[in-house]
Amino acid sequence: MAIPIHAQQDSLTEKLRQAIKKVKAQVGVAVIIDGKDTVTVNNTIQYPMLSVFKFHQSLAVMDYLNRNNLPIETKIHITDSDLKPDTYSPLRDKHPNGDIDISIADLLKYTLQLSDNNACDILFQYTGGTKSTDQYIRSLGLKDFSIVATENEMHKKKEAVYSNWTTPLAAAKLLEVFLNKCLFPETYQNYIYQMMIECRTGLNRLPKPLFDKGIVIGHKTGSSDIDEKGWIIGTNDIGFVILPSGHHYCIAVFVKDSNENNQTNEQIIAGISRIVYEYVQKL
Repeated sequence: MAIPIHAQQDSLTEKLRQAIKKVKAQVGVAVIIDGKDTVTVNNTIQYPMLSVFKFHQSLAVMDYLNRNNLPIETKIHITDSDLKPDTYSPLRDKHPNGDIDISIADLLKYTLQLSDNNACDILFQYTGGTKSTDQYIRSLGLKDFSIVATENEMHKKKEAVYSNWTTPLAAAKLLEVFLNKCLFPETYQNYIYQMMIECRTGLNRLPKPLFDKGIVIGHKTGSSDIDEKGWIIGTNDIGFVILPSGHHYCIAVFVKDSNENNQTNEQIIAGISRIVYEYVQKL
């Protein structure tokens, strides 16, 4: 006799709860399976997005280009003042003196694949700031999130990281929208898709248990500094997973205010990823 769907979901929820039971952190999880079945754990809490919001930003950037009839190869001139010091920026490392012209496509590659903070703020400046990104994501029907601070503002004022927040389900829903709706021309949407499946950061998080299984995974990470208590503010990963069977799911995992170390935080996310994959594989 087939097990009812709601009973299966209860089983997955319990496995996830047990996985994080003894963790010295607040862990939130949301999973949307095949666009319909939804499981959440600790979803009512506001989790700092950190660089996860660069995925949100990428959608707003493509919407801006589409509305203004601009190609993704549109160039922006970068000055030395655009390249802030003391922040993570492979772009600045490669071009320390600025004075270069770089395409929107390349800036998105820096933000989505390498999580470059300067590239992120250059794109905010070009497309109307955090407010425009927040408004665009809300126009897609999303709520339970907020985008108000740039990377530079978060760098200057550590508590500002909490002003860019989301629930896990809001992040998973945005991934689901991206996968299943035509938001802008196919060239733009496919570019973001490709950048996410080629993401270079956080390979020990959601992707770790999925290697060598013929699975497509696209994801975006977020990582923080340590706060004044010695806790890690956040270690995050959100992504979409497509199995060879055709099943797919969108997953968001946020580890907030952790008294664990970075390696343990990543192991928590990888463990959750494994549990969800094994569940969906049996469907």
